[in-house]
Formats: sequence, structure tokens, C-alpha cells
Amino acid sequence: MLGWALTFLVVALIAAFLGFGGIAGASAGIAKILFFVFLILFAISLVTRVLNRA
Repeated sequence: MLGWALTFLVVALIAAFLGFGGIAGASAGIAKILFFVFLILFAISLVTRVLNRA
């Protein structure tokens, strides 16, 4: 999932460089959402792993 977030970030940067503001904004928004979903799932995974050890 982090790979998808990075992909959308790169698409946003390229689109912004070429002047496509709408596409850049949409891609940056998707990248942000995917990154935060990744962080939440990562935190849940860490908590689950710690609880399973105990």
C-alpha cells in the first residue's frame, strides 16, 4: 500500500510539473489518503504483534 501511495505522489509531482493542476491535486489527495491508511494498518499490526507475544 505504501508503494501505491508513492506511485500517486510521483504522478502528482509529474502532473504538477507539466501544469495539470486538477490531476496533480487529485493524485496528491489519493497519495495522502493511502499513506494515512498505511500508517493506521501498520499501527494496528504492531499492537496486534505486541499483544500476541504477551
